[in-house]
Amino acid sequence: MIRDLKRVRNIGISAHIDSGKTTLTERILFYTDKIHKINEVRGKDGTGAVMDSMELEKERGITIASAATYCEWDKHNINIIDTPGHVDFTVEVERSLRVLDGVVLILCSVSGVQSQSITVDQQMKRYEVPCIAFVNKCDRSGANPIKVSDQLRDKLGHNSVMMQLPIGLEDKHEGVIDLVAMKACYFEGENGEKMVVKEIPDNMMDDAQLAREEMVDAVSLFSEELTDAILEEKEITNEMIMSAVRTGTIAREMTPVFLGSAYKNKAVQPLLDAVVSYLPSPLDIQNEAIDIDNNEETVILESKFDKPTVALAFKLEDGQYGQLTYIRVYQGCINKGDTLINSRDGKKFKAGRLIRMHSSQTEDVDAVPAGHIGAMFGIDCASGDTFVSPAINYSMIAMHIMEPVISLSIVPKDNKAQINMSKALNRFTKEDPTFKTYVDHETGDTIIQGMGELHLEVYVERMKREYNAEVTTGQPRVAYRETITKKALFNYTHKKQTGGAGQYGRVAGFMEPCEDEFEFVNKITGGRIPTQYIPACKQGFEACMNKGPKLEFPVTGIKVTLNDGAFHAVDSSEMAFKAAARGGFLESYAKAKPVIKEPIMKVVIETPNEFQGACMGLINQRRGIIQGSQEEGVMSVIESQVPLSDMFGFSTILRSATQGKAQFTMEFSTYRQVPQSVAEEIARKKQEEKTKNK
Repeated sequence: MIRDLKRVRNIGISAHIDSGKTTLTERILFYTDKIHKINEVRGKDGTGAVMDSMELEKERGITIASAATYCEWDKHNINIIDTPGHVDFTVEVERSLRVLDGVVLILCSVSGVQSQSITVDQQMKRYEVPCIAFVNKCDRSGANPIKVSDQLRDKLGHNSVMMQLPIGLEDKHEGVIDLVAMKACYFEGENGEKMVVKEIPDNMMDDAQLAREEMVDAVSLFSEELTDAILEEKEITNEMIMSAVRTGTIAREMTPVFLGSAYKNKAVQPLLDAVVSYLPSPLDIQNEAIDIDNNEETVILESKFDKPTVALAFKLEDGQYGQLTYIRVYQGCINKGDTLINSRDGKKFKAGRLIRMHSSQTEDVDAVPAGHIGAMFGIDCASGDTFVSPAINYSMIAMHIMEPVISLSIVPKDNKAQINMSKALNRFTKEDPTFKTYVDHETGDTIIQGMGELHLEVYVERMKREYNAEVTTGQPRVAYRETITKKALFNYTHKKQTGGAGQYGRVAGFMEPCEDEFEFVNKITGGRIPTQYIPACKQGFEACMNKGPKLEFPVTGIKVTLNDGAFHAVDSSEMAFKAAARGGFLESYAKAKPVIKEPIMKVVIETPNEFQGACMGLINQRRGIIQGSQEEGVMSVIESQVPLSDMFGFSTILRSATQGKAQFTMEFSTYRQVPQSVAEEIARKKQEEKTKNK
């Protein structure tokens, strides 16, 4: 691995579904001599792209798990992570962005900024990751990269600056004009591997000069030297422009826009040059950790090899040699045989086998230095753990994990399937923080929870293929919640007298709705409840949140204020106050007008214009609220909010209503109170379930 960190780039490739992320990665690997044959995502020979190593990915032509690889370009070491586009696998994007220094945001030159592009952009903002944009598919009918650059500005708020102009569009797309060097670039050879630089065609010279002036004007904000050169009418060198673009990009104050067609092998090499020239090296990015031994003070990490080691485990996989842990080293260096500590649980371990990843293939290495991404075998840890040298006790800030919104019951076919299913669930929950599982004590069913139908479908399929666990699935269930709508008082005394010491505790106060999931306020004065029993009261209230008294859904959005109570010198105990708190909760909950809340999804449909009305009709039938619709050429984009419970099987219905031409994306938006008629229906179904299970 290159030790000169100025020549290292850790980049991700992110975009909306089907924008060409994996196709672009495949071309990058080909042009950097990492692979010797280009495989297509939906390859005719069934091979699939190198980065889609899972059988399911090859069949469906989608990326499910983010894959890591590395390559070399212009004496620079580029570590690449190809991420999924489907919002169901959003955690894969989230954890990749957590450890990357820069991103190539791909946009389709026809569809432009789509719903998932917006989600990815929000994730980049969360981790402050600089990006360059690549407008792909310039060979497609209706391609308009200038419109896409404007959308970047209008929809995502980026300061987008065109760094290239296309030479022809749609079926006449031949290459690009580099506005920095003012040269035309064409791509020849069987796979576009020969980049031929020529003079700009005469008929495009005026447009190119105008575009260059605009570009230089925009980037001059980031360089005094360039501004002075413009004002004094001195020669503007390419180095001045490139330095200004780099400064603006790393500061996230501008987004350089590049064009091309990955599928047709056009303009991938200039994009690689841009990655090297404009995206940050590990030295350009400030990374922070918290010092656990020093009041959790923030510590700035340095990408130096002689400092104590700090590394983050950002992804787990079950490999053929045991658990494979992907790591990003932020400080120091992990050598084979080093002793490290997991700062979450304080456990020591020895770094055994260290490897670099190339999709599903591995290459052994002796060390993973700061600024690099690698992997370790055989370490027992969880996703998001921090590994440090024994001399320090730092922890990296973990990533943002969303709560699951959909669940499904699964039943194993026989005893063998039961054992295999347990193994599979154990692995999947470790690998994916958004995939959860538990056993329903009433029905005895195993319940799996995730981010969407596709998410759960993929895991059930993987159980069958990878673990030979034959399971049948029940109906999908929605993660309903209960909450209260008004303030209610409680004053409850728990009194139990049996032989020997009894139990006594009195709690009084009120509960009211709040924004947070649960809030507990202690306003006890004068020692009416001794301090040592306050945590027990809180635990008693908190325990009631797991299952609401109304319909046994989890309770959320409640603030409990404790302001009075009483105790007995002999009979009071933690157990008594826990029981009193439970009694107080149940007493006031019914008076606080409880209601059911359901998850509302943000649904974005992209459809040909002629099916716009039909798609709106489908949303209206599903209690959906249409928030906006806009026509973009031959396609319409309809944005809406629809309850999750009405979205099951929607993809099939949408396909049949639009001759298979429309597609939709769906992600969690908020929780909202259900209408009375729906609440009654939920209550009836709950009652039926109870009767059936008796």
